[in-house]
Amino acid sequence: MNLRLLGITVLSAAFAVGGEERKLTTAEPVGTIEAVATFDGPMPTGVTVSHKGRIFVNFPRWGDKVEFTVAEMKGGKAVAYPNEAFNRLDKDRPAERLVSVQSVVVDPADRLWMLDTGSVEFGPTLPGGPKLVGVDLATNKVFRSIPFPPDVALKTTYLNDIRFDLRRGKSGVAYITDSSLNGPNGIIVVDLETGKSRRRLNDHASTKADKAFLPIVEGRPLMNRPKGGEPTHMTFGADGIAIGHDGKYLYYCPLSSRRLYRVATEALLDEKATESDVAKAVEDLGDRGFASDGLESDDEGRIYLTDYEHNAILRRGANGRYETLVYDPRVLWPDTMSLATDGHLYFTANQLNRQAQFHEDKDLRRKPYVLFRVKVDGGPVLLKRKG
Repeated sequence: MNLRLLGITVLSAAFAVGGEERKLTTAEPVGTIEAVATFDGPMPTGVTVSHKGRIFVNFPRWGDKVEFTVAEMKGGKAVAYPNEAFNRLDKDRPAERLVSVQSVVVDPADRLWMLDTGSVEFGPTLPGGPKLVGVDLATNKVFRSIPFPPDVALKTTYLNDIRFDLRRGKSGVAYITDSSLNGPNGIIVVDLETGKSRRRLNDHASTKADKAFLPIVEGRPLMNRPKGGEPTHMTFGADGIAIGHDGKYLYYCPLSSRRLYRVATEALLDEKATESDVAKAVEDLGDRGFASDGLESDDEGRIYLTDYEHNAILRRGANGRYETLVYDPRVLWPDTMSLATDGHLYFTANQLNRQAQFHEDKDLRRKPYVLFRVKVDGGPVLLKRKG
């Protein structure tokens, strides 16, 4: 690996003493990661893998030239999914097309769901744009589109990631994080049968960014650094989300924080519960000592967390202890994870921290971006009715 291509200056790992060359000790990787695909176009965020091994990724419209916002990997290449026309941005018909998808997730019934922010370059949501779109993987056809009303997807809302429990209600429920940069954050609960949605933990402290949070990424403080302006702290709210193996708890974390939280799903789903009641069901699981973008869970009751500050992926056991599964200098900003039925944990590494907004309008990203995977001893959480 050519570290100079990654924009990293590496001192020589050897030096001479009395004419004898001696090697210096360097950090050693943890885990064996495999590059599944590389991307030379726009940066990807989300990844998901179907029960039959089909891989889907998405490219939000953040400023890169994005021809299609959702793709299936075929022969190592990203191909517009479900087709090019549905991916073609049309600001006059945001309800009928995909605007900017932040997350793709295959549910326990092996259906693909696309979470459309309805927002271009973090601008205000377009009327009718924020929506949850379901695709039948057997036919590759859209079978459902659930729009979010303006009192759920606010003008400032940024729909980030999603998890499912298909045992709840008639057709299941979905939980979504709102990671808004400059508005209320929260958890959105969706009834997949009726399409009804509502905000929970709206602007609750557990969903908000830590205003004093200063991440250290690639050894450097990461802040918004506009050209000619003063640096400011990042303020991304609730981002990563994972559902427990038994569906009793929803785990989540703000991007701009080192704390992890969980909330009882019974409280989120109780329509009679007040915001105060739901807030009482929140548990602060403490300062992890690192910050995360994506979360995932497995059928053994463990939570997987990206660590974008240290090029790593960790796992939290049922006892609350953390173990490192991956540490590798190639894992530049691990973003979203997907635990597949084949026992591999897939994750994107997209160099988000090298974007121009953090470096006085200088884009320091070096293509390609990468989709990695690592073998783990657990399976995905598939909460669905039997039979």
